[in-house]
Amino acid sequence: MTDTLTAAPPDAATPAARRRVGTRAYRLTTLVAALGALVLAGVLSVTFGAREIAYADLVAALGGAQDNISQAAVAQRVPRTFLAMLVGAALGLAGAVMQGVTRNPLADPGILGVTSGASLAVVVGIAFFGLSTSGGYIWVAILGAAVAAAVVYAIGSMGRGGATPLKLALAGAAMSAAFSSLVSAILLPRIQVMDSFRFWQIGGVGGATPEKITVALPFLLVGTLLSFLVARGLNSLALGDDLAAGLGERVALTRALAAVGAVTLCGAATAVAGPIGFVGLVVPHACRLVVGTDHRWLLPLSMLVGAVLLTLADVVGRVVARPAEVDVGIITALIGAPVFIIIVRRMRARAL
Repeated sequence: MTDTLTAAPPDAATPAARRRVGTRAYRLTTLVAALGALVLAGVLSVTFGAREIAYADLVAALGGAQDNISQAAVAQRVPRTFLAMLVGAALGLAGAVMQGVTRNPLADPGILGVTSGASLAVVVGIAFFGLSTSGGYIWVAILGAAVAAAVVYAIGSMGRGGATPLKLALAGAAMSAAFSSLVSAILLPRIQVMDSFRFWQIGGVGGATPEKITVALPFLLVGTLLSFLVARGLNSLALGDDLAAGLGERVALTRALAAVGAVTLCGAATAVAGPIGFVGLVVPHACRLVVGTDHRWLLPLSMLVGAVLLTLADVVGRVVARPAEVDVGIITALIGAPVFIIIVRRMRARAL
């Protein structure tokens, strides 16, 4: 009995739980509930901050009333809320795709060094090439994320056993440290660049504007489309490359499309909000407990839950330190670090 429980997948501890998670009605209900939670998180994000807005004032402000204080607060919080939702959805989806394509439960844009690579690319663009536009940030961040992902995967694939979860995590941690050191080396002698960049490095959505959202949205849509196109292929890859190929799956193409989709999502999200960590790690694991490992359901739920998590984290950051704010990247780190430790301990226990 002990061996059976230990070997059971994390998303279903009992046969009854597996049957419940596997039903279409259950999964649809879960998606609807997550969508409702996202709407509620959006309302909370617009309502709470340095100054709370009553429901009546909120409705009046959204309707164009002339209450200058409430109207100004709502006008500032609505773009911030949409940006938090978009970035959270992108990171949650990217994390689920990365974990699926690498078959690595520790895969996360932050842990694998992808966000650090995007950050380094943006810093290089600003410091040496005068990069100043949001669109330029996104293109450069995507390029940096792609290079970082390729380098980490190449390093993690060296030696016996190929790209194991532990080797990828160690390679990602090493490259993240190297990229962060390079960022500091570039910024320290350049005071003007450092002053405009230091808050971005923490990760936050406080600088949201409609223009920034408009520029990032096409990239996020392309990344989302590519990720959804490979959802069925990721289910096949979970069985192993040889078996997936035997089932008719084009393994190389599926991996390439998944990688491009995840890198595009990570690069665009990092460019507009900074390097926010642990969302892509925590969210897919939580979603697997609810809907199982079928990526056709896991990917959309990871998007919704990622958006909810980052939006609520932003609300918490605005409330706990009034009238100041705690950047959302700090809040997600406080949530994600203990979860990361728990996942590593569970993996080690299963390996023994």
